[in-house]
Amino acid sequence: MGIVNVTPDSFSDGGHHGTTAAAIAHGRKLLAEGADILDIGGESTRPGATRPLLEEELGRVVPVIESLAADGVSVSVDTMRAEVARAACEAGAVIINDVSGGLADPEILDVAARHDVLYVAMHWRAHSSQMQRHAVYDGPGGVVPAVIGELRERIAAASAAGVPPHRLVLDPGLGFAKSSAHNWENLRALCRLAQLSHPILVG
Repeated sequence: MGIVNVTPDSFSDGGHHGTTAAAIAHGRKLLAEGADILDIGGESTRPGATRPLLEEELGRVVPVIESLAADGVSVSVDTMRAEVARAACEAGAVIINDVSGGLADPEILDVAARHDVLYVAMHWRAHSSQMQRHAVYDGPGGVVPAVIGELRERIAAASAAGVPPHRLVLDPGLGFAKSSAHNWENLRALCRLAQLSHPILVG
């Protein structure tokens, strides 16, 4: 999965691909380097980031998705908003990569079901501006049972919305409301996460 962040404040590329033309060019470069999927995002999720307006996010991702999908590329949209997910699917996206797992905007689950696309549900507790305040896992067993339990809730929500099991992918959410120690614990426990019987995406 090649990551294309069409944002001015991305944690991974510093906004180097913040224009439509630059994002499309970067996506094509990633394909040439061997990417199978291009994940297009218009909202930075770095710790402390503020959310863009809906119109800003749509303007960032839709033209890029339209162009790359027209090339025959498998495109994923990285969004927490149902409106953006819907527009992305109509523009040719075949995957909705939702870092909130449907918690930020429950209607996104309906969009995924209606468009019959793959839906990635990540473990998430809060938006970037406050997520590290929620990096507390005091229950029995610590972070891993908590992540598994909360992802079970996301599986149930997706199923209730009509997302078929074979269309659901899970993500343990490394770095989201988690310390470095939490991240390592989750990585060591991927075999336990796999017991939920869904493919796993780790980023």
